[in-house]
Amino acid sequence: MKSTVNRTNKNSWRHFQEFYWDFPAIELALDLSRMNIKREFFSQMEARIQGAFKAMAALEKGAISNPDEGRMVGHYWLRNSKIAPTKSIQQAIDLSLRNIKAFTKKVHSGRIKGNGGKFQNLLLVGIGGSALGPQFVSQALGHPQADKLRPFFFDNTDPDGMQRVLESIGSGLNRTLCLVISKSGGTKETRNGMLEAQVAYEKRGLRFAQHAVAVTGAGSELDKSAKSNKWIGRFPMWDWVGGRTSELSAVGLLPAALQGIDIDEMLRGARECDILTRAHVTKENPAALLALGWYHAVGGKGSKNMVVLPYKDRLELFSKYLQQLIMESLGKEKDLNGKVVHQGITVLGNKGATDQHSYIQQLRDGLNDFFATFIEVLVDQKGHGIFVEPGVTSGDYLSGFLLGTRHALHEAGRTSLCITVKDVSAYTIGVLIALYERAVGFYACLINVNAYHQPGVEGGKKAAANILSLQMRIVDHLKRNRGTQFTAESLSKAIGTGDRVEHVFKICLRLAANPAKRVSKLISKNSLESRFEAI
Repeated sequence: MKSTVNRTNKNSWRHFQEFYWDFPAIELALDLSRMNIKREFFSQMEARIQGAFKAMAALEKGAISNPDEGRMVGHYWLRNSKIAPTKSIQQAIDLSLRNIKAFTKKVHSGRIKGNGGKFQNLLLVGIGGSALGPQFVSQALGHPQADKLRPFFFDNTDPDGMQRVLESIGSGLNRTLCLVISKSGGTKETRNGMLEAQVAYEKRGLRFAQHAVAVTGAGSELDKSAKSNKWIGRFPMWDWVGGRTSELSAVGLLPAALQGIDIDEMLRGARECDILTRAHVTKENPAALLALGWYHAVGGKGSKNMVVLPYKDRLELFSKYLQQLIMESLGKEKDLNGKVVHQGITVLGNKGATDQHSYIQQLRDGLNDFFATFIEVLVDQKGHGIFVEPGVTSGDYLSGFLLGTRHALHEAGRTSLCITVKDVSAYTIGVLIALYERAVGFYACLINVNAYHQPGVEGGKKAAANILSLQMRIVDHLKRNRGTQFTAESLSKAIGTGDRVEHVFKICLRLAANPAKRVSKLISKNSLESRFEAI
């Protein structure tokens, strides 16, 4: 990859050479020269990273790498089905890809169409990994004048947000393909989005089933509903692929292909990155170096935040995508031995050079509680740009801000790393997805946590379900006692939840703010003593 050069001065060209790695096979470079890493750190960590290599090799061969759920972890098989541990899994991956391409071809040709004719728009309904990956790829690789379908997203259970999206689609709803993505089919946010979409279609006299496609687990609630209602397509999700690592399954490939993105190139980029990141020689493995850089920066304890700064508008959503991938994978209470460790790395992000005018001031002069990740893209734009000054383009300024900001942070004692890619292409996006997936896996091994479950997310879902159950009890009691006014405290006591007065109060406030809920609020001098009743 590069020659090893002895470092004589921390700020010298020799130091840069020692901590800069070029990986021309995937058109990527990694620079750790501003991470304050000493040469001996790599030798000190060698045994641990070799353990991570072995664990990753076992994972790819089909070991139960998610012990809590007794599942294999197989997102690496998605870009090279030949390495799948069984023939049936290989065949399932290959069949899914063929079906994605065949379905996409029929949609683009108009052989599959909606009530209004050939599809022009795509409405994706999902949440978390079922939306973040597709959104990131769509923004990074989409071209409004060339997209085969114009993408829209329901990625939250916010009715106002969904209404705004529907207003943007407008009269084009009859030419809008609706893609509903949920592994279990029971995810409430996605279900709500599907129901909101279905009603919107029906209000316009359209048959939702003629516009709907499901990406879900076989036999799930969504799968059964799509089959019985004769939706125009169904594509698989497998239990060995987690939501945050599902972008190169039907979850991400189908919407990307429908938009007109080259999914073969995405898969090729990921596959070729996987080849490099399987290397057991640490300094020939970019994902291992990245994971070790994180470990050094945060002391293996998550002591600093990761601030992701992509200097390219097309990569604006990369930090948001990485938030889920990294924080859901690494943010764990217990390690694999059951010991309480409270691990994780907090990921923040903006984009360059926008961040020059927002929070770079604090990064340079405020709390030193972070390390920065700069994403550098060498190609400025397609074609030739204009000169905004003699011999200087807007792209020159963007590059200058990146290099200048990194230097300013270094002068202030702030650490940073830099990932350089040639351009923003389908191939590059595949490389970046694979690079970070592997780095997360390696880092999880270094700190001994399960990167492939999310007990905290499940806990949040249960808590939300409890709140909704409480709301039903509140509404029921108010209706049965119509004409009687209750404070939050008296209402809580009446329904037997005296220890949850705060929740009762907050629920009643929202009910009263939405006329359709038929609950009124009578304001008192002390708002906490306001009274509520059914109307």
